Amino acid sequence: MYRPGGAARPGRGAQDPPESEGPESLPPDALIDLSTDLAGKDVEDTLARLDEELIGLAAVKLRVREIAALLLIDRARQQFGLQAVRPTMHMSFTGGPGTGKTTVALRMAELLHALGYIRKPKVHTVTRDDLVGQFIGHTAPKTKEALAKAAGGVLFIDEAYYLFRPENERDYGQEVIEILLQEMETERSSLVVIFAGYPDRMDTFFSANPGLSSRVAHHLEFPDYTRAELLAIAELMVAQQNFTFAPDAVAAFDRYLELRMPRPRFANARSVRNALDRCRLRQANRLVGLHRPVSRDDLMTLTVTDVEGSSVFAAGPATESTPDPG
Repeated sequence: MYRPGGAARPGRGAQDPPESEGPESLPPDALIDLSTDLAGKDVEDTLARLDEELIGLAAVKLRVREIAALLLIDRARQQFGLQAVRPTMHMSFTGGPGTGKTTVALRMAELLHALGYIRKPKVHTVTRDDLVGQFIGHTAPKTKEALAKAAGGVLFIDEAYYLFRPENERDYGQEVIEILLQEMETERSSLVVIFAGYPDRMDTFFSANPGLSSRVAHHLEFPDYTRAELLAIAELMVAQQNFTFAPDAVAAFDRYLELRMPRPRFANARSVRNALDRCRLRQANRLVGLHRPVSRDDLMTLTVTDVEGSSVFAAGPATESTPDPG
């Protein structure tokens, strides 16, 4: 696989044949069939998986496809000897919980690896606790350890704004930011950093750290899902787990979403997954309580009873003490 910026061979002896300057460039009138690039096939497979895994997110998927196209065209340009500055791939993912940020990061790592931009299709996820030390001299080793684990791949910093705490003069988060600034510039050939978090807090974070902002080339916004999209996500999750909704259960789950979405701490697809887990609990309890043999259809079907057993349907206002009601 093509690796941009590969290391040169160590010094050779007198009997060694002279090194070539790399593959010969194509003549100016040559044509390149992009569809024959094996990396392009890997990219299309990754993009197809992204479409299968995530409902909606049209703008995010478009940006991912544009990044893939840019790197694919760069590969073609190099075959003609047309050199260009290596594009920066550090990114910012902003959006609420459960909007697909982690999934897109995983697929982005696969895509960048397929195109030879990074060596490994892996994502190392960290938070403030993994980077910031508790005493003088503790932060740098922790941060460098995280960078070493992410080397050759993607470092995904979740809730990145917690690195910056201006109200605390003794906070060591600024030291992390300074190390990241250096590594993002000097290790661009072996590391991609993705900063993730809520939109308003990330805006404040980048405004207070313009050096970071200038090194982040791609800002992807992950909007909250609509109710229709969440219902489609629920049906996708149910099918992936070899379950199915009874016809009236689909309408019941749609009603569940209508009631649940305005309540505290709703987390998009994450809350949908939690709700389905509790539907399965109620289904299991219902089937055991039948005291009769059960069929394959019984084991696969989530009924309206399994859905409407949620406390969301009970009367009474939501409270902050019920973060994700069942």
